Amino acid sequence: MRMNPRGKVVSVNISPEKGTRKTNVIQSCLLPEFGLKEDAHAGKWHRQVSLLAMESIFKMVRLGLKVGPGDFAENITTQGLDLLKLPVGTKFRIGGISLLEVTQIGKVCHTRCAIYYQAGDCVMPKEGIFAKVLEGGEIRVGDEIHVLGGDSDHQ
Repeated sequence: MRMNPRGKVVSVNISPEKGTRKTNVIQSCLLPEFGLKEDAHAGKWHRQVSLLAMESIFKMVRLGLKVGPGDFAENITTQGLDLLKLPVGTKFRIGGISLLEVTQIGKVCHTRCAIYYQAGDCVMPKEGIFAKVLEGGEIRVGDEIHVLGGDSDHQ
């Protein structure tokens, strides 16, 4: 029996405005069909929550940028899970309660955002993923992320 991929939450980030660095609030609440509570990016659309892997941030650090979780405006910074291998439609649980579905891989940036100018580069367009919240609940730093593999996992 093949194990389903797992990772963990290393940062839960919100900001009052779109396109700016986000602050780690340690824990928050995912609201169904909306996104992360009190975050400017939340709403009734397909990019309710953004995720970026710590491994992607480490790439930027190795290039000499002084960046960390939240600096690329991601809501959830993960570790140990290859986000880019999760195709659109993939469902995953965070903390065993919240259920999310991948809706977009990367994004097109028509103009350089504040993140680009603040950090010197941005990995979100290439390595960030977006999801919608199917089932909400509290999430916090340290929560496990469990990618669902079979129909029985979607219950």
